[in-house]
Amino acid sequence: MELNRLVSELANFLQVVRFQDYCPNGLQVEGRPEVRRIVTGVTASQALIDAAIEVNADAIMVHHGYFWRGEPAEVTGIKRKRLKQLLTHDISLLAYHLPLDAHTEVGNNVQLGKVLGWPIVRYLDDKTMLPMTVLPDDISLQQLSDHVSKQLNRQAQLLGEPDRQVRTVAWCTGAAQSYIQQAVSADIDVFLSGEVSEPTWHTVQETGTAYIVAGHHATERYGIQALGQWLAENYGIEHIFIEVENPI
Repeated sequence: MELNRLVSELANFLQVVRFQDYCPNGLQVEGRPEVRRIVTGVTASQALIDAAIEVNADAIMVHHGYFWRGEPAEVTGIKRKRLKQLLTHDISLLAYHLPLDAHTEVGNNVQLGKVLGWPIVRYLDDKTMLPMTVLPDDISLQQLSDHVSKQLNRQAQLLGEPDRQVRTVAWCTGAAQSYIQQAVSADIDVFLSGEVSEPTWHTVQETGTAYIVAGHHATERYGIQALGQWLAENYGIEHIFIEVENPI
């Protein structure tokens, strides 16, 4: 598939123009003009680039790319090494951040809900970033946390009373801990995200809305895989997802 067409189709599918983001969404590094094999991963790390080179990928597509707002502009150190490898091997880099979080078909939040068996009842925001579900039965916080740990193959951290019975859950992947305030306002029993901040503990203690910390990387593995599979099914591009382990 022609690279320019691929970028255009993804921009339309993910509705990139809707978002004011912290980084450029779409083509970040231009490589060869045709894309037959694409590697997907969570972050455009050196390990992912090396793995893509090994399988002779034409392009890499990630959730966390480069050129973040506020980062140093100089092309030095690890940034230089990463870009040099991409340019030397003529590999394109595409990245989709908030558009991939919010997408209602392949997005990180939708896909995490599927992995956890949580059908979306409604969204608590107008950007489809904060879904919620109602569990079929009351369950203890500890049981819910154990379920998350099992499904994500990663030990989740629970903030709240383990024996407390809960029914409603809201979530947002990655570094979305501030969304707990909207969950509190909606009287949600449990909020889940990838990371946690120091003030979150106090919010849990003072409001009664519990918090499950499931890992930034662990919660954002699934959207990029679904997007790669969408490309494979609709455009015949060979898709390879490569997992680069990250405990954060």
